Amino acid sequence: MKEQRSSRRRFLQWAGAAAALTGNGFGLALAAPAHAPADKPIGGKAIKLGLASYTARKLTLDQTLTLMKGVDLKYLCLKSVHLPLDAKPTEIAAIAAKVRQARLVLYGGGVITMHKETQVAQAFDYAKTAGLEMMVAAPTADMLPLIEAKVKQYNISVAIHNHGPGDKHFPTPASVYDRVKVLDSRLGLCIDIGHTVRSGADLIGSTQKYADRLLDVHMKDVMAAAPNSKDVPVGRGVIDIPGFLRALVQVNYAGRVSFEYEPDPDDPLPGLAESVGFTRGVLATI
Repeated sequence: MKEQRSSRRRFLQWAGAAAALTGNGFGLALAAPAHAPADKPIGGKAIKLGLASYTARKLTLDQTLTLMKGVDLKYLCLKSVHLPLDAKPTEIAAIAAKVRQARLVLYGGGVITMHKETQVAQAFDYAKTAGLEMMVAAPTADMLPLIEAKVKQYNISVAIHNHGPGDKHFPTPASVYDRVKVLDSRLGLCIDIGHTVRSGADLIGSTQKYADRLLDVHMKDVMAAAPNSKDVPVGRGVIDIPGFLRALVQVNYAGRVSFEYEPDPDDPLPGLAESVGFTRGVLATI
């Protein structure tokens, strides 16, 4: 009973931090909530929470870094809007250095389209210049042999992102796993939990079954398990967030869980803060 009260208290602390942040306009200075750093175990569970910068696609890089600090996220996967694929090597290196100078971990880039050989080559050179350890990618199946060769050459992992019912290449985690299971282990999955549920796939079962190739996660929630369902802040939709997070803990998932909150690109702070607060609240109770 004492443990349950303590867990509930931690949940309310996280939720309160989210509510406080949600009340701020983006232009106001953001104070980090009073909790353990995001790269430390939360509630005894070493889940690393981060941001997919598509969340902040209408914001500048500086605003995106401020946004992250406001909700105390440490790990960053940059979309090309913030780290342009066609930028000069010196520009790519400067952007990457700026992120690291802000004491954030720039671990990945993406989602990056890899439908052509030229796109694959460009992506790996880009990732090497930026010092990325991973790319989240949207390839075609026929590019996988070349991607695998590049993974071995550059020692940069590639997590294939499932894009749901409208994706003719990799709509579900199973469609990714079936292609990569015989390839280099640095080629794996980025499970987008919203697209997975929208496609009708078993999210928790997929997380458990494909854990050996699970390299990255895009965290979100959806209104319904239907192809045209819209995103909502984490905790307001139909996804079993506690069950999913328990599955990650059970399989000893060592990657990042990056929030990709899409509905409000002009002002993502309220929905992102709510999503982060809810997730931390759940982690504090499991």
